[in-house]
Amino acid sequence: MLQRLFVLAFIFAIELVVISVLLDNDTLTPGGFLTRLVGGWGPWVLRGIVGFAGLFVTFAYLKSRAALDQISSRVVEIPIRQGALAAHCAAMVIFGSLSAVLYGSRLSGYWSDRVAVSWLAAGVSAIAFAAFAFIPPAVWVKVVRSDGHLWAYALIAVILACLVGNTSRSFWQPATHVTFRLVRALLSPLISGFISDPATMAIGTHRFQVLIAPECSGFEGAGLILAFGITWLWLFRQECRFPQALILIPAGVTLIFLLNAVRLAVLILIGNAGAPRIALGGFHSQAGWIAFNAVALGFSVAARRVPWLTTREPDRGAFDKSSSNPTAAYLVPFLMILATGMISRAATGDFEWLYPLRFFAAAGALWVFRRRYAGLDWKFGWFAPGVGALVFVLWIAFDRFANVHADDAIPSALAASSAPARMAWIVCRTLAAVLTVPIAEELAFRGYLIRRLMSPEFESISARSFTWFALLASSAAFGLLHGDRWFAATVAGVLYGLALVRRGRIGDAVAAHALTNALLAVYVLAFHQWHLW
Repeated sequence: MLQRLFVLAFIFAIELVVISVLLDNDTLTPGGFLTRLVGGWGPWVLRGIVGFAGLFVTFAYLKSRAALDQISSRVVEIPIRQGALAAHCAAMVIFGSLSAVLYGSRLSGYWSDRVAVSWLAAGVSAIAFAAFAFIPPAVWVKVVRSDGHLWAYALIAVILACLVGNTSRSFWQPATHVTFRLVRALLSPLISGFISDPATMAIGTHRFQVLIAPECSGFEGAGLILAFGITWLWLFRQECRFPQALILIPAGVTLIFLLNAVRLAVLILIGNAGAPRIALGGFHSQAGWIAFNAVALGFSVAARRVPWLTTREPDRGAFDKSSSNPTAAYLVPFLMILATGMISRAATGDFEWLYPLRFFAAAGALWVFRRRYAGLDWKFGWFAPGVGALVFVLWIAFDRFANVHADDAIPSALAASSAPARMAWIVCRTLAAVLTVPIAEELAFRGYLIRRLMSPEFESISARSFTWFALLASSAAFGLLHGDRWFAATVAGVLYGLALVRRGRIGDAVAAHALTNALLAVYVLAFHQWHLW
């Protein structure tokens, strides 16, 4: 059943992405009451459906896994209903046709409301047909009944979240004023010739100023930490001391709000120091995520290590055990790439000169855990280069389809640099692509995640063992890591996974990945396809 739910979620995710991209409320027909309701609450209804499904499935699995396993064993015997899938496709065609009318035409209030009703009916029918194609209605009823009132709790939580989210915009303006005052208080002692205009939210100096928009007020960051904190305390509620642990939520929200003001203050200092491109480029986009990760990490550590907050017994041998932690050996090199990537992008203006940090950070992590990797099978056969070449061909094909007007010129900052600096950057970029990135990513996604999705004791599972759910889920996670190339990366993840499980050798997956990246490096440098880097 989990495999079918994953496929169903994947289908819905693809359709939701397409709907979100193509339908813009600014083009919605200004009509009657129902049309205005669609414009105001349509996006939140979509978020609510996704949120309800995620909450219900996650907590149902955690709460009633034994009962769901029994139901799942019966689902295996039930074939997927092709007729319901066809009905889903037909409903989506009707939904798309009505969307073109509702979002692209100018209808009267009377007709716009009729189209809106038909549009909603087509959308709901499409969801129902797809759900019933993979899992029959009777099984859905059993799933809901097996978890008591969980569906009601999940529905109430989602409705409250949507109501709060839709009304939270009214709090943006007051939060912006508070952030403005905090930034002014931080900068006043540090900068001479300081300028601040509360009427326009302009703040800075004669050399560099910014406008603090409502989206930069820190309200969204506080909401993310609030969601993270509530989820953490619920999942690990048996380990937390209540009500003491609840103090972590206001502490985390307050801290992230204050760090947002610090972020803006540092941004102004960077711009005033003569680096406006770095301030408005990498630092502006990355500093917020760095702050969120830092607060979330501090929240997690405090919740599990501070005796006043947790019921866990202190592990006095934690430092001794850290070196033998099998999970760390698989994940730390990859996490080092992510962390240094955030730092290097935060210090980036027009060009990421600090990209080599990723190579050296990952290489250092791999060196630290080198003894842990001695027991892995690093050999590879002819199948691995074949997979690597196939992924390269598919990657270029997908790129040609999606990037017809891509800018292929070498970055101007790199072209204007000295020959030694340019060569050193290209060498480090190539070494990272061919050596550290394939090893780190294959250890994380194929070496760890596939087996971890099958069992918490992942090292006890053979590398040749897999389930389609584990393979597809780990590949989807790998795909999401690659941004707008997520589909090509997901396909690549599946092929690298098949290379691994064919002989159970991590070396096959790494060799395939390394060859793909090596061919891409040659393609970029030989044919000046710099947009691929």
